[in-house]
Amino acid sequence: MRAHPVDRPADLDAVRDSYDRVADNYAHMVVTTGMGDIRRHPWLKASIDAFADTVCGLGPVLDVGCGPGTVTAYLAERGLDVSGVDLSPRMIENARRLHPECRFSVASATELDLGEASLGGVLGWWSLFNLPRDVLPQVLALFARALKPGGHFITGTHVGDEDAIRTEAYGGVPVRWTTHQWRPERLVGLIERAGLEPVAELRLPPDEFSGPGLVVMARRPG
Repeated sequence: MRAHPVDRPADLDAVRDSYDRVADNYAHMVVTTGMGDIRRHPWLKASIDAFADTVCGLGPVLDVGCGPGTVTAYLAERGLDVSGVDLSPRMIENARRLHPECRFSVASATELDLGEASLGGVLGWWSLFNLPRDVLPQVLALFARALKPGGHFITGTHVGDEDAIRTEAYGGVPVRWTTHQWRPERLVGLIERAGLEPVAELRLPPDEFSGPGLVVMARRPG
């Protein structure tokens, strides 16, 4: 039994089912349009490269909410001992199909059984915004505990003041999830309260796929 259990989101099953429905379209869009491919976005690639350089040699890295595995595979190419997990079984099927050389498994960010100081790095790369506002701090605390001293966490998310209710996504597929948008200072405050020290912040303007974004990297002191 985990020492620090995380509350189960009330909409977890609906979110899982929604991502199962969009998984094939999403994976196709990644391959054909470059959506989510950091190689086509220099500032995002620079952020992930900095993360990779920082955690190299510190131990295993976990990509939480990996989707079809694009970033997981990139980090594996960089030589990291990385694996990916995602709430959606269909997303994981696509990840395994597209990147058979990598390790993937089905798991929610709220159901991870992570040992203390067991990881060199954790990613929540545009994958934590579906977590309710009272659950995200618990997940951040779980990540902080799982990082080795000097280990790093990186996250990317949507910037805004309100929650956005999604009813369709990625080609008009019906979905049911909430995108919890965050002001940069509020998210950074949550990361600090989880026990991590922010070390870098990148604010991004809207692009063809999304509204304004935020990338934050933080470390476990020690």
